[in-house]
Amino acid sequence: MSDTQAQQDGTVRGSTAGGARKGRAMAITVLVLRIVFGLFFVFASALPKLIAHPSATEGFDEIGLGDWFMYLTGVLELAGGIALLIPLLSGLAAFSLVALLICAFGITMTVFDGENAASPLLFAIPIAVIAWHQRHTVPELFTRLRSALGR
Repeated sequence: MSDTQAQQDGTVRGSTAGGARKGRAMAITVLVLRIVFGLFFVFASALPKLIAHPSATEGFDEIGLGDWFMYLTGVLELAGGIALLIPLLSGLAAFSLVALLICAFGITMTVFDGENAASPLLFAIPIAVIAWHQRHTVPELFTRLRSALGR
């Protein structure tokens, strides 16, 4: 581990000024990514599915699993988008959204013959950056849950 580390609250500690600036810049970049993708998943991705907008229903009709799958996907995206905005939940949310996007890639490759298959992968890259940067929040979340449950 390097001697410069960006903290979850955005503060930076380190022995070099250049390293501190780099850590702070990365923390700010990840914060902006969390906000942008959190809002994207809530409003642009989940909302059309949850209100059964025709732009969402057409694709899910072609998948052939019924409306329940569209609503499930919308709920998962909504939960992931909201959780990206909460620092303690952001790591788990990002890892989960990467998994969801990999599944979306698989569906576009099989059901839609690869049409727009790059889209989920292109979204997965910045979400993976968030997941990597926020990975320390996952064990912290489970530690807090264990202590809250009295275990």
